[in-house]
Amino acid sequence: MVKNLALLLLEKHADWTMEQALSAVFNSDTYQKVMNEQTHLYYQSPRYVFSFLEEELRTGKFS
Repeated sequence: MVKNLALLLLEKHADWTMEQALSAVFNSDTYQKVMNEQTHLYYQSPRYVFSFLEEELRTGKFS
């Protein structure tokens, strides 16, 4: 999931490095939700989870 989210970030932000994309993923509330077994977010598709990450990066909060 992390790899897929980072790759989707690189698609949206062509000027980012892989390190920047991975840092954005690992330091996000979205990542914390994916790692929380109670949310079951890890069962969702990467594109679905990416929509949460994208919104979080845009607004500064997980919605």
